[in-house]
Amino acid sequence: MSRYTFVYITAPNVKEAEKIGKILVEEKLAACVNIFPIRSIYRWKGKIEKAREVVLIAKTKKTLFSKLAKRVAEIHPYEIPCIVGFDIKQGNEEFLEWIDGETEDK
Repeated sequence: MSRYTFVYITAPNVKEAEKIGKILVEEKLAACVNIFPIRSIYRWKGKIEKAREVVLIAKTKKTLFSKLAKRVAEIHPYEIPCIVGFDIKQGNEEFLEWIDGETEDK
């Protein structure tokens, strides 16, 4: 069973994504957050929408997922933010140990 997870989070723009990412790393809920520009097509309140967004990928321990998701929901501008985890099935041991060292279960 995997001890680590990537958390996929969408945000409206780079400024919001950087704010969220900085808080997650400062609070040791994530070891690292990557930010990528994306284009999204989705249904919202009965309408098909298109938007430029950004995605954050936070690298963390599975034991921190609930705390991380709660914290993101508190600071995120979306009414219903996308916050989903994907188990890390494999990884080089040094990298996984680095995640352990840079995150903290409180």
